[in-house]
Amino acid sequence: MDHTLAPIILPMLIQLKETKHGAPYVDPKDVPKELRPKLDFKDIKYDTDETHFERWDWVLDEMIYAFDCKANKDDVFMRIDDQKEIKKEQKRISNGFRLFGKYYEALWD
Repeated sequence: MDHTLAPIILPMLIQLKETKHGAPYVDPKDVPKELRPKLDFKDIKYDTDETHFERWDWVLDEMIYAFDCKANKDDVFMRIDDQKEIKKEQKRISNGFRLFGKYYEALWD
């Protein structure tokens, strides 16, 4: 099922990123430190800051990467010789799928 759904979901995620009109709240723990809020909001869920939209783009990019690997690069690990790199790649792919699940209800526009 994962190989069947990936080619369906991938273009939908790409289109959403290209045509979106807003961005949902993204948990700062889900993005790199440089994208985390700099402002000291008590409840940032109801406000935005300078990286609000960048955080959503980053999350979408990670989802797109994971689904692209699943849909188009079954041999992604065949091209990597280093075990550390394989683990790093798998961690990124798994995180993209985790983010997809976490933000599934935020895939609106």
